[in-house]
Amino acid sequence: MALDPARLVVLYAELGQDGAERVISAAMEDLAGLLTTLEDTAKIAHRARLRATIAEICELAEQVGLTSMVRAARHLAQCVEQDDPVAQSAVMARLGRIAERSLTEVWDLGDLSS
Repeated sequence: MALDPARLVVLYAELGQDGAERVISAAMEDLAGLLTTLEDTAKIAHRARLRATIAEICELAEQVGLTSMVRAARHLAQCVEQDDPVAQSAVMARLGRIAERSLTEVWDLGDLSS
C-alpha cells in the first residue's frame, strides 16, 4: 500500500490536528461514496460519468496522500478510455481492495480511529 505520509504531515501542519482529522475523515467518507457511485455507473456503462467520478477519486485521494488509490484510479481511467470492460472490471476490483486497506491505514497513521 503506497501512502504518502508527507502529505498527511502537511495537512496536520497547515490545519492542526482537529482540522486535518476533519479533512481526512471527510475525504475518506467522500471516497467511499464515490466508489459506490463508480460501481453503479459502471453497471450502466455511462462513460462520461465514469470519467468524472474517477477524476474526483483521484483528486480526493491525492489530497490525503493515497498514492496507490490514485494510481489504480488512473489505470481505471485508461481502461474506460480504451473501452476495455474486462480490464475495467479487474481494475475496479483492485481499486476496491486498495480503498478498504487505505481507510484502515490512514486511520492508523493519523490516529483517526479514536
